[in-house]
Amino acid sequence: MAVALVTTGTGRAAAQTTVARADTVIFDIDATAIANATNFNPYVPGAIRNVGAHQSMFEPLFILNYETGKIDPYLGTAFTPNKTQDVWTLTLHDGIKWDDGVAFSADDVVFTIQMLLNDKTVTLDHAAQMQQWVKSVKKIDAKTVEFDLTAPNPRFQLDYFSVKLWGDLIIVPQHIWQGQDPATFTFYDPAKGWPVGTGPYKLTNASPTQFTWDLDPNWWGAATGFHALPEPKRLIWVLAGSEQNKALLMSNHQLDSSMNMSLGTFQAILAKNPKAIAWEDKLPYAFADPCPRELDFNTVDPTWGDANLRKAVGLIIDRNQNIKVAYQGTTTPSSTIFVSYPGMSSFIDAVTKAGYGYSPTADVAGGQKLIEAAGWKQDSNGIYEKNGKTLDLNIMASNDTNEYALSNNEIVEQLQKAGINATSQLVNGPTDQNLRSTGNFQAIWDLMTCGSVSEPWFSMNTLNVSFLQPAGKIASGNWGRWGTDGAKAYSKIVDQIGTLPLGDPAIPGLVAQAYKYLYDEAPVIPLVQAEKLVPFDTTYWTNWPTAKNNYQIPTTWWQMTFAIIFNLHKVTPSS
Repeated sequence: MAVALVTTGTGRAAAQTTVARADTVIFDIDATAIANATNFNPYVPGAIRNVGAHQSMFEPLFILNYETGKIDPYLGTAFTPNKTQDVWTLTLHDGIKWDDGVAFSADDVVFTIQMLLNDKTVTLDHAAQMQQWVKSVKKIDAKTVEFDLTAPNPRFQLDYFSVKLWGDLIIVPQHIWQGQDPATFTFYDPAKGWPVGTGPYKLTNASPTQFTWDLDPNWWGAATGFHALPEPKRLIWVLAGSEQNKALLMSNHQLDSSMNMSLGTFQAILAKNPKAIAWEDKLPYAFADPCPRELDFNTVDPTWGDANLRKAVGLIIDRNQNIKVAYQGTTTPSSTIFVSYPGMSSFIDAVTKAGYGYSPTADVAGGQKLIEAAGWKQDSNGIYEKNGKTLDLNIMASNDTNEYALSNNEIVEQLQKAGINATSQLVNGPTDQNLRSTGNFQAIWDLMTCGSVSEPWFSMNTLNVSFLQPAGKIASGNWGRWGTDGAKAYSKIVDQIGTLPLGDPAIPGLVAQAYKYLYDEAPVIPLVQAEKLVPFDTTYWTNWPTAKNNYQIPTTWWQMTFAIIFNLHKVTPSS
């Protein structure tokens, strides 16, 4: 069977017009819609990256290996700080080339960082973070870059250059981007061979529903001995649609890697396709994703600016019930904003022992008491009202996966039963990102404080007042516009944590001190841990990551997918 190059999109002329199905890996896109299929600028809000761009073309400097705990080198070979950890030196791999043949060098790194430092609007991805931490950046030689920081930061490499979550800061080619407006440049022109990356695959087709990437035989990694050419000759990312459609495609061997799905759907696939696998080979089949689910409030909303009303919601929600109904029992409740990884246990313990953790069960009466203390009374239908106005709460959620809708809808039902006139608003991914970043929501079911996997600073810093923007303006963090005196006190402690060495014994205590403000004012309500059930089909390709073959976690929508692609082996008659 051959996989034809689709003709509904646009792209560079492929070296092959058809590639055998057995030489093609088909991935599911983690989205329900693509806002602009021909914008490959990784820095603009709503940018498309996880359609193969940052999995096969935009290579990272380093990759955090969750299974070993080590930072693996990639484009970078070393990133070392001075003794005070306020000057970091990056060393690049030998022989790296962009796929148009131009050498990749320190000039590209300096250009990219300087572009972010020069962004006065602070709307480009990573601009706020670079402006927070980087005083200056300079080229030492063709392979060496020096970063002079504004303050000591022992997490600088880990947080921004090591694919700790989804995707990290992407280095762009100076010879193409120089003179372009980074806020409007699409980095797409098939006639010029754009987009350009350093990865082993080139874009050959882009459409609103499918993206095709073909192997580049001249990839620098193979030429220098960094890594052999990957076995797949073609990678395709498709919008597979509903869970039912994903199940149909995987059952018929037309989807090798699927996005998150429910337990029942995966079990239906297994009944038809015994070659389907997941991270675990038994219940719950899923792996522990590092992004716990949460409810985030717009703290400047006229109604929900009241911290006691937000705290009431946190008390009313029964996390165990949400897990039973929306997750079929496959996950666990959250007591804090942190992921329940072993490396986070000391910080979670510090918070819960201080009395700032949430219960897995509901305290509806306690929540209603807070609401009534604010002057709200239940009407004849059991809905709270005050001055002729009902207590409305619109909770927005992305419809990118069925999980989000199921969990949000169940929470809405719980709140309605307690007297809050809650509604669920499901929107596509690009709309969700736009409304979130501009603060145009009452509440949002999301994972906005995701980031910490072995230390607490990154997740806590997402709520820092340094990111504060007025409603309507794009923010790079603190999307709920939390800017009270409590938020400022919280941020001051978080800033202190950020300068301490990793593992400093003072950190758990400081986390608890800061968390008091988070708990008292409740801009974020922790919900449940994230268990991702992401199946693979082994009909055409083997050596997918699993709990027993754990060379990496199974996140094929992250920039660390390079490590997975390098490890895939084609199924042959002899195998």
